[in-house]
Amino acid sequence: MKVLHVIPSISPVMGGPPQVALNLVKALRECGVEAEIVTTNHNGSEPMEVPLGQRVDYQFDVDHNASVPVWFLPFQPPALKEFIFSPAITRWLWQHVQDYDVLDNHYLFSYVPTCAAAIARFKRIPYTIRTMGQLTPWALSQSRLKKQIYTTLIERHNLNRAAAIHCTTVVEAEDVRNFGIQVPTITLPLGVNPSPTLVAPQAQLREQYNIPAEVPIVLFLSRLHYKKRPDLLLQSLGQLHAQGQRFHLILAGAGEPDYLTELKDLTASLGLTPHVTFPGLVTGQAKDLLLQGADLFVLPSYSENFGIAVAEALVAGLPVVITPGIQIASEIKAAKAGLVVDGEVDLLATAIAQLLTSPNLRQELGDNGRRLAKEHYSWRAIAQNLIPVYSIIATQKRLQHDVNFDCSV
Repeated sequence: MKVLHVIPSISPVMGGPPQVALNLVKALRECGVEAEIVTTNHNGSEPMEVPLGQRVDYQFDVDHNASVPVWFLPFQPPALKEFIFSPAITRWLWQHVQDYDVLDNHYLFSYVPTCAAAIARFKRIPYTIRTMGQLTPWALSQSRLKKQIYTTLIERHNLNRAAAIHCTTVVEAEDVRNFGIQVPTITLPLGVNPSPTLVAPQAQLREQYNIPAEVPIVLFLSRLHYKKRPDLLLQSLGQLHAQGQRFHLILAGAGEPDYLTELKDLTASLGLTPHVTFPGLVTGQAKDLLLQGADLFVLPSYSENFGIAVAEALVAGLPVVITPGIQIASEIKAAKAGLVVDGEVDLLATAIAQLLTSPNLRQELGDNGRRLAKEHYSWRAIAQNLIPVYSIIATQKRLQHDVNFDCSV
């Protein structure tokens, strides 16, 4: 069976969705499925330096020797956020889509998966769609008019003609139904790969960033984007700093230059500059060091369909502080793996202070989180559950009913 994953970009600057596609394809191939990716060379302001128009063995994690086959096609600048127009990928899909049994489209309101769905219908190749949290009320409220027009002209038809809709949580499946789509859903969590255990990561991290041993490290590891609310985290920590609480925040992630400047200005206005580090995009072993060396993880996002960064923190044994907009919040709360609080300055500050002042609570929540992630967020288990669903879609062209997995191992 041949499965093609279609995604606008797999650049690290795009955050979690590229990691989903890359790791899922890797897991599928390890389970015997001939899975590949087609995408563009979009990489923010500059294109990725990759061979174009040919199948390449793309190494997406050098430290862990992880690679998958990818077809890169050029996009046409300027890229309008995630829309990423590419006439070249249109031609490629027209010529090659019939070589695959199933298409797995990642993203909504974007040219590449939209084009892939239209061509797949014409060539009678079944396709699935991953909504990637883009049907949450918060997400739909962003650029509302544009999305309403796009939905009316294109996206609703794409969704209604899909073989199935991929969701990562029950809440995301409810968002699909609330959007008026009755196509069967596949509810399947995303995965996370445990990293090799580093030697004395706490000491290494403190030495690298010149942080005293007695100062707890708070980690934010995600795109620096207003959706993720790093500004709220800074405001909450500003309140704790004014109360005499000691900490050091590492705000790790890439972001638009203007927004990054805004965050640094906010940091200075709160008197936090000596207590905050902006290392930029961090990957591989440097990322492992952050996850294994920090004391707690905070992501006060408005909306996340799953939250790969949160799952990575859990598997590393980090206690997490998150907001209800992260759709695995209920699982984390039930497993006592972290604190879930509304996105308000006072509430977030109180939750962070609770963990900063209680090493025992941090240890308890971290142990519970590691157990939750290892039991439920295994890429191999996810791939093994997805393969028979792909087989049904390849033969019947459509699922007949909803499918719900929890991926326990």
